[in-house]
Amino acid sequence: MKVLQISIEVNSGSVGKIAEQIGETILENGWESYITYARNHNPSKSEVIKIGTKIDLYTHALSTRIFDNHCFSSKSATKKLIDTIKEINPSIIHLHHLHGYFINIEILFSYLRESGIPIVWTFHDCWSFTGHCAYFDFVGCDKWKTECYSCEQKTEYPSSLLFDRSTKNFLDKKRIFCSVEDMTIVSVSKWLAGKVNQSFLKEFDSKVIYNGVDLNCFRPKSSRQMIDNKYAIKDKFLLLGVATTWDKRKRLEDFIELSLLLNDTFAIILIGLSNEQIRKLPKNIIGISRTENQEELCDFYSASDLFLNLSVEETFGLTTAEALACGTPSIVYNATACPELIDDNTGFVVEKLNIKELVNKINIASNIGKHHFSKSCRNRAVKLFDKKERFSEYFNLYNEILKKNGQK
Repeated sequence: MKVLQISIEVNSGSVGKIAEQIGETILENGWESYITYARNHNPSKSEVIKIGTKIDLYTHALSTRIFDNHCFSSKSATKKLIDTIKEINPSIIHLHHLHGYFINIEILFSYLRESGIPIVWTFHDCWSFTGHCAYFDFVGCDKWKTECYSCEQKTEYPSSLLFDRSTKNFLDKKRIFCSVEDMTIVSVSKWLAGKVNQSFLKEFDSKVIYNGVDLNCFRPKSSRQMIDNKYAIKDKFLLLGVATTWDKRKRLEDFIELSLLLNDTFAIILIGLSNEQIRKLPKNIIGISRTENQEELCDFYSASDLFLNLSVEETFGLTTAEALACGTPSIVYNATACPELIDDNTGFVVEKLNIKELVNKINIASNIGKHHFSKSCRNRAVKLFDKKERFSEYFNLYNEILKKNGQK
């Protein structure tokens, strides 16, 4: 049996790492695993397949910027990918992000429809059922439920600087994605599943599988002294924020406002910032650039007294799960999927953008102390986010699909 995952990255970034770990589960069960990539990739245990070239990516991005026709370029790259898929002849094709300037959905789904190969599609955001955007909750848009038009997020990713093609994109996606029959949609949270069930994809089989965390890597460590010495924050209550990219929805401005309201008994470390963002930080925030080193991340999670996920739009919130696995309680905004990850024993939920309430909960956590939460945090991560359990759900799903189709 062979599973081919279509991903923009391999073993890099949150989705690329998820694809890699699913691949490891496939291999552990004696099947063959293939993963595509168009941009970043780190060493993988699976067979990897490169999609297109940098010129393809840049051309696709330029076309998107002008015409708002994201995922309708990369024709040659997609045709070459299909030739490779035909050679491999996978038993299952598992889709992840298709946006990212690397695939042509019209050509890809035409092949998928004709091939009859069962499809599993993991949704990591909402792009698949909107006319443009990957997230819509913060701006309060419900057009995706009926038909997109006059997109207020036209200049947000995948940004279009000229045309608004949101209505045609919506209708084309509906036509293209609904043209296949044997497709199972996996949402990474209950919140996202609820949105899928209100979209034009609601007729497809659907289930929820939380993202998994490597509990051997992300674990409580005695790293506080090392972090104290390196950043001169001894005896301070350490607040941590982590993001792959600190875009608008991650609310860097809220951390900056928070830093002005806390006294000098607190320290804030933010990981994943660009050099420009680091230069603009106030002096009482320590900024660190992106790291792919998970042991280093574990050091920061374990050393911190409290993890803050102030994102206003998350379909899961992997950094929160990683922090819990390291025994660190979290505060999240009451927005999208974030509240699903914690309970009263592992952190606090505050109303989004309510900095006054955020400060109040931070002070409560400081008075109680991290030790009050740590065991419950780790236990929750073990119960809900163990990668072995979560990614085994995908393997079980593959088996169910093949058995239903008479292939096993």
